[in-house]
Amino acid sequence: MSDVVMTIAGDTAHAAATFGVRNPATGEVFAEAPECTRSQLDSAFESAAKAYRDWKSDEAFRRTTLLGMADVLMASAGELAPVLTAEQGKPLADANVEVFAAAIWCQYFANLETPSQIIQDDESALVEVVRRPLGVVAAITPWNFPLTLAFWKIAPALLAGNTLVIKPSPFTPLSTLKAVELLRDAVPPGVINAVSGGDELGAWMTSHPTPRKVSFTGSIETGKKVAMSAAPDLKRVTLELGGNDPAIILDDADPAVVSRAIFAGAFNNNGQVCSAIKRVYVPEALHDDVVEALAGYASTVKVGDGTDPESKLGPINNEPQYERVKELVADAISGGARPVTGGHAMDRPGYFFEPTILADITDGTRIVDEEQFGPALPVISYRNLDDALERANSTHFGLSGSVWSADPERAAQVASELECGTAWVNTHLALAPQQPFGGFKWSGVGVENGPWGLSEFTEIQALYRSRAADGLNVTTAGLVS
Repeated sequence: MSDVVMTIAGDTAHAAATFGVRNPATGEVFAEAPECTRSQLDSAFESAAKAYRDWKSDEAFRRTTLLGMADVLMASAGELAPVLTAEQGKPLADANVEVFAAAIWCQYFANLETPSQIIQDDESALVEVVRRPLGVVAAITPWNFPLTLAFWKIAPALLAGNTLVIKPSPFTPLSTLKAVELLRDAVPPGVINAVSGGDELGAWMTSHPTPRKVSFTGSIETGKKVAMSAAPDLKRVTLELGGNDPAIILDDADPAVVSRAIFAGAFNNNGQVCSAIKRVYVPEALHDDVVEALAGYASTVKVGDGTDPESKLGPINNEPQYERVKELVADAISGGARPVTGGHAMDRPGYFFEPTILADITDGTRIVDEEQFGPALPVISYRNLDDALERANSTHFGLSGSVWSADPERAAQVASELECGTAWVNTHLALAPQQPFGGFKWSGVGVENGPWGLSEFTEIQALYRSRAADGLNVTTAGLVS
């Protein structure tokens, strides 16, 4: 793929230097992506600032533009999905779903009503609370869902009246660059600029004087650096960071019923989902049945190249994450955990790891306490529900979690005690554009999606219209002599 380019001011931006992009199914470099220079980043932010002047003034046009963007994305799925599979590794069917999800987010925000808020309307004054755009937004996206998570940022930012410079992960830059290139005819120049590069480019973006907000999705470690970099300029930040989601099975659950859904909630995208199930707490009496059911799914699921239509799970996306999963699983096994199925890297090229179910494991093991972000799931037994809740909550993470029971109301009561941004009952990973998504504790700052996510891309303003004939009202009259 030699035609991958950046988009700055609505036009092609080539780069003197490039970096290799690996296909995780082979481990080999298959494309080169442009390495953005500091001067090119300056041009991108300058272009966004210039476009902002007109873009912020016409909401109807912004909504029409978002609908047009959705049409382009849907029409381009056949072009974008193979690129996404090649760089990310996910099966082609999942890549197509991701492209359509990006379009759905554009459609949702294009049609999201933003009613005015009147807080006073009397003979003294008309006071309205309004939302104003921030200006230019710096958006930095991860490698697990490059397109979906890009448009979680792009769609609300544009509706609010902002313009953007977006940087995808250096592991998966191609699909985002291509999508923005395809959108050039649908979006005015400078409204969306797309650049690519490594960590140094991200640091330039977060410390750059032009953007008034940084929207970042990625690791907790990097999120802290983003917050520190944005702080001197008091940039607004939204940080969607890591998760270590617990699933708690209650004693009245049917293992055969819940295990299939729990497996899907843990191994979606090969476990590379920030809000996937990362640990399962099971009553002692149900433990063996749940483990056996989960192991059955893990041992039969087809793992392979994403271009193979039979593949349900692809490779881990990149070598550092591949090595981390291997390390965490090996650490658990050396500590006494039992790999009921899996437990090893697959003997083939690329970053493939066997879907792994770990039993005879408890809190204090790294793969339970940390975020593995891969195809390995620890199953932990408990005797007392209060103890299971305490263990589930005793972590720096707080993204999401789920509770599973034959009694949904009982499960909802338990779920309400989870310290996390989203608590599901008898399901997991049920995400939608109208549903707020954010984390407690170290799992994030701010929220994405729905009207709440839209508000994150705005400043609040009180617009006060005095109706007093002399310009005075009851608040100020006593202060004027």
